[in-house]
Amino acid sequence: VHLAESGGGLVPSGGSLTLSCKASVTTERINTMAWYRQPPQQGRELVAFIVNGGYTKYGDSVKDRFSISRDEAKNMVYLQMNNLNSEDTAVYYCNADGEERPGVWTNWWGQGTQVTVSS
Repeated sequence: VHLAESGGGLVPSGGSLTLSCKASVTTERINTMAWYRQPPQQGRELVAFIVNGGYTKYGDSVKDRFSISRDEAKNMVYLQMNNLNSEDTAVYYCNADGEERPGVWTNWWGQGTQVTVSS
């Protein structure tokens, strides 16, 4: 599975941005799609995930500001980010897990897209 993120960029504090991720799938079956982020000089952290069927979960720092959604038919996942602040500055990574082939579960990562929030 190849994951391709898009939509990152520079946004003013208080602004909004939407990230998109396209999963190029051949025979694999994707279960969960997620967004992680890595702020400068910090570790990678979960932003949000969405499971087949629509169950979602968010990191505490983005609850009520970010919204994850998914188009399962198109293998797309989106992250709508509102009321951004400088602490949201990070490289955002798309992540997916699923069955690479029956019975073999694998985790995949995108290359990341930079989001910079200016104060």
